[in-house]
Amino acid sequence: MKKHIYLIGFMGTGKSTVSKELKKLLGWEEVEMDEEIARSCGMSIPEIFETYGEAYFREQETACIVSISKTDSSIVSCGGGAVLREENVKLMKESGQIILLTARPDTVYHRVKHGKDRPLLKDRMSISGISQLMEQRSGVYEKSCDKMVSTDGKTPLEIAQEIAEKL
Repeated sequence: MKKHIYLIGFMGTGKSTVSKELKKLLGWEEVEMDEEIARSCGMSIPEIFETYGEAYFREQETACIVSISKTDSSIVSCGGGAVLREENVKLMKESGQIILLTARPDTVYHRVKHGKDRPLLKDRMSISGISQLMEQRSGVYEKSCDKMVSTDGKTPLEIAQEIAEKL
């Protein structure tokens, strides 16, 4: 098995929650990419987007993946757009396996509707808005992943166990 598990997928598919369960199952370190980026930049993700824009944030994602790829085994909860850059996908595939977590738009909406920390959903906080953005990204997600796991109707532990079985 390669040394990292990269959890990718649209926001609200369960990456952060499932990574905590995988940590318990495997005993590996857990890395929350958005938290790492916020810490290194000294501001929240919405503040980074507002101050520097999405392109700057994507640069920080790449720098974070480069750093992670040089460390020991870990479970990495990636930001929703981490695989939008081919160089990120290449780095992740070289240093680990990419697991795509999926969920229906209505599931995502119910998970994220009360959150204020999702800049890309600012003007799209509806099932149809989420669906449109998911549709734009689905091809990139599917092309990037090594394995795919649906999170609809499953507990975080069930999802983590399914991932562990697929490794």
